[in-house]
Amino acid sequence: MTKNNMFETSKDILNIVIASSIGLFTIFVCWAIYYFVQILRQGFKAVEEMRLRLKKIDNAIKAFKEKIEHSTSHIVLIAEGIKKLVEVIKERTEKGGEK
Repeated sequence: MTKNNMFETSKDILNIVIASSIGLFTIFVCWAIYYFVQILRQGFKAVEEMRLRLKKIDNAIKAFKEKIEHSTSHIVLIAEGIKKLVEVIKERTEKGGEK
């Protein structure tokens, strides 16, 4: 009766060490790829958040610009009305002084 040893030669030990090294290396590469993908995902989320914030800022600036443009057109009309009113009052005071 002969015993069946798992390690009959040093080559068997070398093959087991190589296989376990390849297995550990594969696990490490999978772990590294997972973390790399997570970093990319967080980067994409940050870029998307910045896009949304910039879009909100752009919309706020556009709304502010439109309000200023509308109020400017009203101010011009009000200024012209006041100018006409001053002219009418001036004419009346001049006519009243001539009597």
